[in-house]
Order: sequence, then structure tokens, then C-alpha cells
Amino acid sequence: VFENAVVGGAIPKEYIAPIDNGIREAAKNGIIAGYETINFKIRLVHGSYHEVDSSEMAFKIAGSMAFKNAMAKADPVLLEPMEKVEITVPEEYMGDVMGDVNSRRGRIDGMEAINGAQIIRAFVPLSEMFGYATTLRSKTQGRGVYSMVFDHYEEVPKSIQEQLAKK
Repeated sequence: VFENAVVGGAIPKEYIAPIDNGIREAAKNGIIAGYETINFKIRLVHGSYHEVDSSEMAFKIAGSMAFKNAMAKADPVLLEPMEKVEITVPEEYMGDVMGDVNSRRGRIDGMEAINGAQIIRAFVPLSEMFGYATTLRSKTQGRGVYSMVFDHYEEVPKSIQEQLAKK
């Protein structure tokens, strides 16, 4: 969200939109591994211009630079989609499947026994679920099934954020 709180005409109105555009462009490219920045508020409170040297492009660049400087000081975090996963497996495979869920940075939310099978409910990062169908078939001799649906976003662990930032 961009808020123009400049008083007294310190920045002419025709330069406010380019500042906002510069901020939006910088946010699209993000500052952590190039991912878009969301959920932030920018409040423009002061600035100056020169009648001869000022231009829309200069104010757009200034908006972009101000955004990057502010984000570097704000300690932003990277969010990842978390899937709500429901896995149904025969009881004899439950240990292997739960171990695999944990190895995928999953968090077990609950379990339920139904007719000799176990239903495991967990939250797992989407990035860790690629190839899961093959793994589940392998661990359960083809007898396990799962479903997943987006649930929410969570902060990516700092160690993984650092790895992504290096790429």
C-alpha cells in the first residue's frame, strides 16, 4: 500500500505516481532471491525536486531505491505455501510414511485409525511435495493414497532462505 503524506507541495503531484511505480517495480523483483515482496506499506512523507533537473524517471528510480533501502532495514522474510496433506496408509507402513513426512519438513497435525488403516494429517511445504506420489507408492507397495490442498503460507526457515538468496 502506498500512502502520499507529503504536505506543502514539497514534491509536485506529477512525480508522486512515478515514485509509486518505482516502488511497485522494485517490489515485483523482491529483495530475497528475486521473489515478489507483498504485505508492506510505504508512506511518502518528504522529498524535494529541482525545476530543471527533476524528471519522472528520476523519481521512479528514487522510489525504487528507497524501497530497496527500506526493505534491507526491515528484515523481510520469505514465505512458502503450506499444503494440508491427508495420507491414508495400511498400519504396517505408518512409521516409514511418517518419517518421510518429517524429512520433507512436514508437521504432523493428527492421526486417525479406520478399518486397519491410518489417516495421517500433516502440513507440508509445497516445494517438498514434488515426486511424493512415487515415494508413497514405493514406501507402501502401492497401497497408500494421499490428497493435498493449499492451506496457508509460512516463513521459510532462515537456512533455506540463505540458500535461495545465494542462487
